[in-house]
Amino acid sequence: MGFTFTFLADPKAEVIRRYDLLHEAAGERGADIARPAEFLIDSTGTVRWLDLTESFLVRARPEDVLKAVDELGLAAAPRG
Repeated sequence: MGFTFTFLADPKAEVIRRYDLLHEAAGERGADIARPAEFLIDSTGTVRWLDLTESFLVRARPEDVLKAVDELGLAAAPRG
């Protein structure tokens, strides 16, 4: 489909538990699901910024993510 990024799956909820994001029985028919979260993770695997919410309707705004990237100095240098 032309995606330029990697999709990850966590069928056993191992990573969800590590990041303390598990919503037990909050999904359809009582399934365990992850609570909404956005992370910026640097190339060393360090979480540099995160946005956690209990609401599935409220997510980080793009401008908030871009501001975090700028403040952390994570933006790539312009090519020229």
